[in-house]
Parts: sequence; C-alpha cells; structure tokens
Amino acid sequence: MSERGFKILEAIIDEYIRTGEPIGSKVLAEMLDFPVSPATIRNEMASLVQQGYLEQPHTSAGRFPTVKGYRLYIERLGHSGLSDDDRHIIDSALESISGDTDEVIIESASHALAELTKCAVVSTSNVSRFSVITKVEVIPTGKRAYVLLLITSGGGIKNRVCRLSFDLTQEQLDFFTEFVNENLAGLNLESVSNEFIESIGTALGSYMISLSPLLKAVADLSEEMASSRVNFEGETNLIAFEDFQKNDILSILESRNAFTQLLDSAFSGINVLFGGEGKADTFTVSNSGLIAGSFQKHGKTAGSFGVIGPMRLDYKKLIPYIEYFAVKVTDLLSEDEESEGDN
Repeated sequence: MSERGFKILEAIIDEYIRTGEPIGSKVLAEMLDFPVSPATIRNEMASLVQQGYLEQPHTSAGRFPTVKGYRLYIERLGHSGLSDDDRHIIDSALESISGDTDEVIIESASHALAELTKCAVVSTSNVSRFSVITKVEVIPTGKRAYVLLLITSGGGIKNRVCRLSFDLTQEQLDFFTEFVNENLAGLNLESVSNEFIESIGTALGSYMISLSPLLKAVADLSEEMASSRVNFEGETNLIAFEDFQKNDILSILESRNAFTQLLDSAFSGINVLFGGEGKADTFTVSNSGLIAGSFQKHGKTAGSFGVIGPMRLDYKKLIPYIEYFAVKVTDLLSEDEESEGDN
C-alpha cells in the first residue's frame, strides 16, 4: 500500500471511530491535510475496498473499516505516549490502592481502569502463585468438623471445612499443626502438589490414617489459591455504547471463559483482538474489540487487563493508556520486593 493510501485509510478510521458513520469522499477531502483530487480519493477508496481494508454497504454509501483495515491501522500506529495530564490521572487513580494485598491491588486497578476508560474491563491474575505459605492452622468447630486456614505471604487467607469420620485428639491436632508448618511454611503455593503431599505423608507415621484427609485438604487449598482468578468490572459501561444491542452485551458478559483463555494465552506487551475474527477461541460479538496489556511480578507475567468495547475503540489513546497503566500496576506489585530489600 502506498503512503497516500494508508493516510486515506487512517483518516477514514479516525473519523469512523469518532462518529460511527460511513465516510464519503467529500467529507474525506475536507479532512486530509495534503493536496489530492476528488478523483484520486475515489480511486484510492475503491482500491482499499477491493483489497479488503474497507467496506461499502451500497454504491451510494460511504466506507467504513473492516477487521483487516483495523489490523493495519493498529500495526502502523505511532507511539506518541501519554500526555502529562493522562499520566497524572492514572497516577492519582492508583495512589489510593498502594500497600494493599496483591489481589486487592489488581481488583482495585481493574475497577479504576473501567472508570477511566468508560469500558468494561476483564482481568486475570495468577499473582497468588508467587506467594509462599506462611502459616497453616486447624481449628475444631464441632463434632468431627475442623476448619483449615491457609495464610500466604501475599496476604491471602483461605479456609475449608473438613468433616472427618472420627474426632481428633488435642495431641493429634498439635502434631498436625507442627508437622504441616515445619514441612510447608516457606514453600511456594505451586510447589504443594498432590505428589509432594504424598511424599511427605509417610512421615505422619502412626497418624497417617487420621491426618491424611487434613493434609490432602491443604494441597487442595494451595491449588485453589495458586490458580488464575478472573474479575469483571464496568459491565454497565457497555450499555452506553450505541454499537451494541442488548444481545451483544449479554454475549460479552457470557464470554468470561473465552476472555480468560485469551488473556491467559500468552500476552506480553499490548494485544488487540476482535470478536468473531475467525479464531475458535475468540469471543462471539463480531462488532467488539479487546485491548489487552499484561503486568508483572518478580519479572514474570502475573496477569493481564483486557479493555472491552466496540470495534471502533479509540486505539490511539487507549493503547498507550493501557501500556502505562500496566507499568504502574507492575510497580505496585513490586513495592513489597523493594521494601524487603531495604530491611
């Protein structure tokens, strides 16, 4: 494609994002900042339709971009970065959540991103897998009923009620508490697999039969805490988009699993996906778009944010916006590392 052809495509997409209306050659001629004849504009637009970058509903109508057109537009976007005002807005929105647990930081950041972009935001987080077990407690709560508490370095607390076929003595409870903390405290959650539990279970000795159910429950809790979490914020923002019908919004909200797979599938940097793009695992609303950016902890990807809206999202603004937002969340998740290093 010639540079002139791309500039015409870019101008059409910019205007379509702004208005949602197909763009005709007369309107386009008034927008372009370089001299070109109406006949040349019509020829370039016809060529862009033929190449699959634009669509024309009927012969007398203007043109609007296809997914292929958006793809080229996004690939060739310049990296202008954010204005100082936008940076200040994001910094201010995230300041108040500094110092909370990792999970709260991510959920609060997702809510802030939905408020700032006026879009829906889905986030996935596997940040818990970086946590280590700090303490395990077992508390009798009734006849043959016990509550297990698992506490991690990331501030996570999870519990499970275990119902046994017999009562445990205080000696057995004290032995289990000492045993499980001696063998599990300081271990990464991902390390506490069923295989690992089986390997240390033999050390229970004569208590193996009575305490194995509790030990297995600790493994199950560890697995749950280490698994990815999904959070959806700003669903009501979708109602404001004229591009979506009610059924479209319902389809988006019902596509949580698809969004999770997309966000977990390997995002580094910024990715843009479109609904109905032809991929088997994509979300189903054809007129929708997803801009995703990942954040890190300990130098490894810890999750992703996905901003969801109509296909004609303002990519020039939102892509650098999400890039900066992901960097700031990475900084928040790293504050505990810095404080540990200072001690």
